[in-house]
Formats: sequence, C-alpha cells, structure tokens
Amino acid sequence: MPMNTSMKRLLVVAALCLAPALSRAAEIRLGLIGLDTSHVTAFTETLNNPKAKDHAPGARVVAAFKGGSADIPSSIGKVEEYTTTLRDKYGVKIYDTIQEVCANVDAVLIEAVDGRPHLEQARIVIAAKKPLYIDKPVGGTLRDALEIYRLAEAAGVPIFSSSSLRFAKNTLAVRGGSIGKVLSAETTSPAALEPHHPDLYWYGVHGCESLFTVMGTGCETVERRKTADGKIEVVGKWKGGRTGIFREGPGYSGKAIGEKGEAAVGSFDGYGPLVAEIVKFFQTRQPPVSSAETIELFAFMEAADESKRQDGKPVSIADVLAKARAK
Repeated sequence: MPMNTSMKRLLVVAALCLAPALSRAAEIRLGLIGLDTSHVTAFTETLNNPKAKDHAPGARVVAAFKGGSADIPSSIGKVEEYTTTLRDKYGVKIYDTIQEVCANVDAVLIEAVDGRPHLEQARIVIAAKKPLYIDKPVGGTLRDALEIYRLAEAAGVPIFSSSSLRFAKNTLAVRGGSIGKVLSAETTSPAALEPHHPDLYWYGVHGCESLFTVMGTGCETVERRKTADGKIEVVGKWKGGRTGIFREGPGYSGKAIGEKGEAAVGSFDGYGPLVAEIVKFFQTRQPPVSSAETIELFAFMEAADESKRQDGKPVSIADVLAKARAK
C-alpha cells in the first residue's frame, strides 16, 4: 500500500532525529590513561568538539584514569587541572583503575608523560585486548619498549607509538618520495632532560622521530657529541653510507637531501594530523608506524646515551638492542 504524504514526512522527521544518535553509536569510545600532559586536553578537544580546528571525527574520549608520577613535578602538578577539564568541560568519566577504563571503551591511549609506568599500564590494556596508542616515550627504557611490543604481538593486539612530529606535511612529503631516496638529513628540536629517563626519550624524541620518518630504518652506528655552544648532537650512520643527524635546538626544523634535490623537514603542524592518524588506526587496526621503526628509533636514542658514556665513541645499534633483550 503506497505511503501517503503525512507518513513520508513522519519517516523523514524520525530519520533526522535518529541520525545524531546513530552517528554517536558509530563513534569509537576512547579511554585515556595518565592525565598529566596537555596532550589529553588537546586530543580530547580535537576529538570531542565538532567545531574544533582540525576536528577528527569517528572517535570520542569517554573515560580516563588519572595516574601521575609523584617524583616528576611537571607530572603530578598537572593531574588535577587536566582531570577537572576533562570531567567538567568534556564530560569524560574518571575511573579509579585502568581495568575499569578498559571495560568501558573500545580503544585506549596511554598518555602518561612519564614513560616508566607505560609497561605495566600496557600490560593491562593488552590483556583486555584493546587497540592501543602510546604517546611518547613508548617506554621508560629500551627494554620496556621491547617488552611492550612483544606482549602486543603475542596477544594479537594492534599498537603503535609516535610523536606528532612524524605527521608534519613537509616531513611526510619527503618520506613519500618528493626528493627521491634520502641520502642525508638533519633535524632539530628542543631536548630538555628529565633525570628518570634516557636523555633523548623525554623531549629530543620529537626531532629524532622526524629524522627517522625521512631516513627510515637501517641505522647501524651512533655517535653523540656536543655542538660549539654545548648542545646535544647525535650522528647516525645508515646502511649504504647515508647519514642522519639530530641536534638540540630552540625549535622544530630540519633539511633532507635526496637524489632529486633537498627539502625542509621536521616542522610541527599541531596535533591534528596525529589525532587523525590515531582515529584511522583504531578504525582499521593497521598501525601507521611499524614496530621495527619505533624500536630502532628508541635504540638510536639509547645508543646516543651509551656513546655519551663512552666519550663519544661510535656505538652499534645491534649491540644496544642485544643488550636490552638480554636483560
């Protein structure tokens, strides 16, 4: 029996009323672990606010666990501020345990600024079979990073870790082949130190991530030295005679030289590109960064510390990895 005009109008109105609810139902529910970094409010704004600049649709932060490290002032001093913002501004439910967060979400972001608790936090998330993004640093030590990836692989849980610097437009263009094969590259970022972490894990990781984005894997040896003004300089030798250099500096920049010319790299384009990649990862369960590349990146930074301990002598990445795996 054909529908009359009134029935059609009712169906249209019903569909319009249901659309927002269906859209929300399709959103991936996210949980945050560790509310001691500005990333938690920045990421939640990008995800939860449809009017936000660089809004990333498809996922929503709904749950969180506070965390915080008493022996790092920049961590424990910010937890309550960020917790209040998430709860009161964005309606995020704060739970007392990581297990409770996992029980109420589809995927998890470990955001704790301190890398030391990441392994134990990841154990719980991986046991709950939740896809996992880990903010930098992936772990407090190279051994922790290796164990996190081992656990995830054994459990079949998709996982990735990255700095936002990896997804800068100029850096991705070079990785995508804009200047052909990269023969050498230099990147710069701030490199503030934190005594409980390997030197570059705390902040130098940003510039090192840009370096690995354009150079890729294959670094063989690392030498650490100081610039003329006393800043950190790390020189990596890659297979085939390629060279990658990280330098401590006041901002985010760099240059890559390739077979077809040279180009600027290493800029910071905000958190939007990273958050979009995180949502895509949770949707597809396909990590945008391989475990091999992330592990080599952290081995590069650990090797830089070992070179420092050996007064700037070249240190083998393979030896550093073997030592970490043997502990």
